[in-house]
Amino acid sequence: MTQLHVFGEGPSVPAPRSGPELLRAALALAAAGVPVLPLRQGKVPFGNCRACKDGICGGRPNMKAAGLCQCPAPCHAWAAATTDPHVFTSPVWAPVWREAVAVAYHPGGAGLTVVDLDNAAAVAWARETLPVTRTVPTTRGEHWIYRGTMPSSNAVRPGVDIKSLTQYARWLGPGTGRMAVLPAAVRALIVKEDTTPARGEVASSVPTRATWSRQVATGCRHTDSYVRTGLERGLALVRARTESGAGSQAFGVARFLAAKHTACPGPCGLAAIGEEIVAAAVSVGVPETYARRAVANGLETAAERAA
Repeated sequence: MTQLHVFGEGPSVPAPRSGPELLRAALALAAAGVPVLPLRQGKVPFGNCRACKDGICGGRPNMKAAGLCQCPAPCHAWAAATTDPHVFTSPVWAPVWREAVAVAYHPGGAGLTVVDLDNAAAVAWARETLPVTRTVPTTRGEHWIYRGTMPSSNAVRPGVDIKSLTQYARWLGPGTGRMAVLPAAVRALIVKEDTTPARGEVASSVPTRATWSRQVATGCRHTDSYVRTGLERGLALVRARTESGAGSQAFGVARFLAAKHTACPGPCGLAAIGEEIVAAAVSVGVPETYARRAVANGLETAAERAA
């Protein structure tokens, strides 16, 4: 069995519904290379044992700050996830399974990222914004699962958490749909933005005004007026974010404008359009490195959605 099998591309592992099913599901997931752990009442990990309480053991070696803990108990939440069947069936874990109410898995350990959409509004946003991938219904929303890992982060936007390298996700079944590669649009959600208004001149190599012209857009099917009007409106949105959010706005503008050119034979001068957006973001205090990354991700995301 492989990791893809448990996510529906072959014999899959359904969501366990009773106590005896929990251990069977855990063993099947582990055999497929998906690290799992039990959850107690409240669907949260079991607390640390006395020797690991308050992190005095140093933490699991696979945590962000690698420690010395070799505790055989399921301590340290997601970091206790394992694929070792001997651990699951050990005397230390036996009482844990008797109290468990659910099974969770470590997405990062399985090479995956889960976009946890906590409500209907978040699901609607994902359907509008993110590439289609395998989805799993949850109590209030959906899990969107992508192939690839990234740092975990909560509340990246209203009702949206990213669960990957340092979090767990509840196993609710294999879901439906083909799993897509982790896109730039998801990675961009966790980039920390530090956009304070610039004091004096911005230290940047970006020209004050980059220009788009027909010379760099010989394959664009749009008129100069159409492109320039859309670009100016986008730049105005970025420049209006003088307190915060200019980097995120630059990402959105780049994605929106690039999407308008997906049917053009090309080239459409998207690099020049991107330079103008970067310059606008830098002008209101966005660090140039961040601005370039946000714009590049926006352009890339538009291409991914068109593919």
